[in-house]
Amino acid sequence: MPVVLHSSPLLWTRLAALVFSCVAFSVAVHGGNLHHGTGDWCIFCWAFSFAGTLLVLLVELFGLQTRAPVSWKNFPITFACYAALFCLSASVIFPLYFVKGTTGYGDVRNYRIVTTVFACLATIAYMTEVSISKARPGEVAGYMATAPGLLKVCETFIACVIFVFICDPVLYDRHDALKYCLAVYCICFILSAAIIVLCIGECTGCLPFPFARFLSAYALLAVVLYLSATIIWPIFNFDPKHGGMKNRPYGCSSLAGLCNWDRLMAASVLTGVNFILYLADLIYSARLVFVSA
Repeated sequence: MPVVLHSSPLLWTRLAALVFSCVAFSVAVHGGNLHHGTGDWCIFCWAFSFAGTLLVLLVELFGLQTRAPVSWKNFPITFACYAALFCLSASVIFPLYFVKGTTGYGDVRNYRIVTTVFACLATIAYMTEVSISKARPGEVAGYMATAPGLLKVCETFIACVIFVFICDPVLYDRHDALKYCLAVYCICFILSAAIIVLCIGECTGCLPFPFARFLSAYALLAVVLYLSATIIWPIFNFDPKHGGMKNRPYGCSSLAGLCNWDRLMAASVLTGVNFILYLADLIYSARLVFVSA
């Protein structure tokens, strides 16, 4: 089997991401002394990124793109975008839980600092890969390499983070309005994930309607749903008239992680962020329909 190796900025960026993510999780496992479930999440982020990048490099090294069961125009950049988001989250979470306040741990602290540095370097490498791989104006590329495709990745990732904040412990069962917000998160997540799967599997042509018009209609629906959730979620969580708590409880400052109030606030902020992303998605999708027409 011939080996195809073409030196390019994209190749070196992927190799850098591979090395940085490998060092991050290797050092963390070897001497980080991780004893919290959050550490398992960080290890997963780096290991997932390393394994996926290695897979992409091997496929391109042996020229197997045409034999891959996925669209190679869409898969590598989709993975790189997810890896960038995973590593970014780990780069923020890891030092907050394992570096902050550990001045007396000696070698363990040094291992954790090294892990944090390489985690940040991996994040930069994956962001650089996305920047290199994304479609340029006038360039023919896969949907996932365009701005709407990358926005879909960000939307699904943020929805997953919201689920983590509000589901463990359950924070949406106090009122039917909060359950409605959960339904909004689930519906939009499922549809966005389905669009990503359709693009990676090259199944968009199997739909009984034009894919571009479906994207525009879905983006409009998602904007309306997220706008309502952006308004409803903070009202029923922070307005005392609806059983909410306006001010942060004093006891939250003494907790090592996030208290329930912090989780509710984080979910509220991320809901607003996803609303903005879906709004941008709608603008790009509408332009796509008009250009196609």
